[in-house]
Amino acid sequence: MSSHDPDDLSGLSMLELFRMELAGHSATLTDALLALERHPPDAARQLKVMMRAAHSLKGAARIVGRHTAVRVIHALETRVEQALKGDAPLGRGDIDAQLAVLDLLARSATIQDDAIAGWDADRAEEIEALVARMSSASEVVVPIPPGPASDEALAPPVSREIATDLKEPSHADASTEHARSLRLAPESLDRLFGFAGESLVAARWLENFGADLERLKRMHQAVDRRLDALRGALMDQASREQTDLLLAELRHDTARCRDELVSRMADLDVFGRGFSTLSTRLHREVVDCRMRPLSDRLQGFPRMVRDLAHQLGKEVSLTISGEATPVDREILERLEAPLGHLLRNALDHGIETPGLRIREGKLREGSIHLDARHSAGMLLLVVSDDGVGIDAGKLRATIVEKGLARQNVASDMSEAELFEFLFLPGFTMKREVTDVSGRGVGLDVVQSVINALGGNVSISSKPRIGTQFRIELPVTVSVLRVLLVEVAKEPYAFPLARIASAVLLPKERIESAEGRQFFAFRDERVGLVTAHQVLEREGPQASGDEVAVVVLGPPGRRHGVVVDRFSGERQLLVRPLDPRLGKVKNVSAAAILPDRSPVLILDIEDLLRSIDKLVSTSRLLPMVQESRRQIGKGGKRVLVVDDSLTIRELQRKLLESRGYTVDVAVDGMDGWNAVRSHSYDLVVTDVDMPRLDGIELVALIRRDQRLKSLPVMVVSYKDRPEDRRRGLDAGADHYCAKGEFQEGALLRVVADLIGEANE
Repeated sequence: MSSHDPDDLSGLSMLELFRMELAGHSATLTDALLALERHPPDAARQLKVMMRAAHSLKGAARIVGRHTAVRVIHALETRVEQALKGDAPLGRGDIDAQLAVLDLLARSATIQDDAIAGWDADRAEEIEALVARMSSASEVVVPIPPGPASDEALAPPVSREIATDLKEPSHADASTEHARSLRLAPESLDRLFGFAGESLVAARWLENFGADLERLKRMHQAVDRRLDALRGALMDQASREQTDLLLAELRHDTARCRDELVSRMADLDVFGRGFSTLSTRLHREVVDCRMRPLSDRLQGFPRMVRDLAHQLGKEVSLTISGEATPVDREILERLEAPLGHLLRNALDHGIETPGLRIREGKLREGSIHLDARHSAGMLLLVVSDDGVGIDAGKLRATIVEKGLARQNVASDMSEAELFEFLFLPGFTMKREVTDVSGRGVGLDVVQSVINALGGNVSISSKPRIGTQFRIELPVTVSVLRVLLVEVAKEPYAFPLARIASAVLLPKERIESAEGRQFFAFRDERVGLVTAHQVLEREGPQASGDEVAVVVLGPPGRRHGVVVDRFSGERQLLVRPLDPRLGKVKNVSAAAILPDRSPVLILDIEDLLRSIDKLVSTSRLLPMVQESRRQIGKGGKRVLVVDDSLTIRELQRKLLESRGYTVDVAVDGMDGWNAVRSHSYDLVVTDVDMPRLDGIELVALIRRDQRLKSLPVMVVSYKDRPEDRRRGLDAGADHYCAKGEFQEGALLRVVADLIGEANE
């Protein structure tokens, strides 16, 4: 809907007003029903809240002529009133029926007025069954503490929060409610955001303009000094009086110029400070317009968990904290699916049945927690449960069974490395497929969405204690606080929230071990890598007794990126890259500095992947060398593309043992960036990978005029005829199933495609 006057309801039909009111009252009724199911001590208060909401909703339905809705709401209202009086306490069957009523009302609200009669008639049996269900009590009752149930008790307290619930809907009330919210089309908000950002850049340009004027003032002072010197030199000449007059006039003119300049500088200073404050406030307000409370996307989760728990025969409580945490609307809109996956995962895989929990010495009812808060400039989401946890031994056996790693390799993996396999597409530890899970679809989607938003997700678990998923995301995608650095005379920006530290490191603190340089940082050794090498920038590094190091990554997986110098912290307006560029390696976005020069904002996750690739292939250059990368001499060059570290390393070592020079890419997008940046004789790629799968990579290579003749070999776990046909149709030169994978077979195929390494 387009932007309009918030007091003008002319653009809203009566049905649209009813839908708005239905959404609000349905949320109230759902929350109360789910609370009642937990036998709260304030059950009577929850029932009173339901009575008020049902009464208001019934009146709204009557006004818009939804007579069937009036009937079922009246039945719901009557049943709640019986429970409140103590005549027939609510049971689980009643709660199921009343939730079904709310589902029916939501569906009916989508039907236009001219079709509602037919819609009601088609569902007459369902409607009659719902009314009948609400007329009889269920076997599992919700006890109601004794308390007043008179009409006086039902009267609303003097409270702004619930006063509107007691009024019949009207134009006046809707207008008052509507005045509290401004309805804007996303396009309008984006344009407003762009204007605010431009004004912020312009205001900061004035700061530089003022500095220019200050330099001009100093130049005038220098002219004055030169005139004084000239006067002294001309003192002995015959036309002394005329010279003095001329010099006096010059001094007078320059004095007037200086005074005018000082006055204008003062005016400009006042204007600049005022305009900067104004534009900053405007920018902050517009950014706040993009922020929404996390609760906007959490309302359906309690109901989802409740229904799924009943379906699985489990008892679970969902606790949500931090619902009011503000989040950028772009991030919020994409969070619902991954959070839903994690909650279903916790309920299906984690929480045990009541009988098993009792035998394990746990409470009969399991618990799932969703906690949200801002931490170190990031949005932190933690989904945890107190279920069975993840059995590392069983996970290790599943990895070996599926052929993802050899037994000896899997045995040496840490728990963190094992847990990474849970994010692989198609990976599951369940033996059977159900309606809820078992197909291996879920965690890979979660990781893909979170990574696309510039965040990361990690797992920690203890057997019989529970599992925790930790998600870190930027709070907003619009404005970013960054550390500006210089690499090869070009500016780059590191998001501050993703930096562990920025250090000026004395060179004497740098140690060398096993071909790599380290330094001590917070009780751990952090490896160094030059930004020149990672970003593939030419040019000598900065000299001196100290080096500027940006420390990235979590504890235990940290890297120190050596840059030429630090340029300070800035707040930047993030500008997305042109979609025609595709995914630019190691870069997430761009921005404009106050001097109007562009700066690239680094993609920290992509940067860490690039560093890990350099480390795993032992191609790190010492910090003191220039950044020109030395490619292996002589041998043919092969690119291995696979998101499994184990498979990548196995293939790399195997090919290098035959003399091939091997680069690795951690997924299809990384591989696509590599083939566009370097020359290869062969690409060996997996199929199922995040960001860009192997089939899509093959298709991109075949469509590129420069790369279309590059041999490509697909190695995949999928061995169905249709999978082979899909790979070969995309343009692969050979399709090999990992189930058939043998070292000799791989080398024979590579030799058939491109010959021996040094031929």
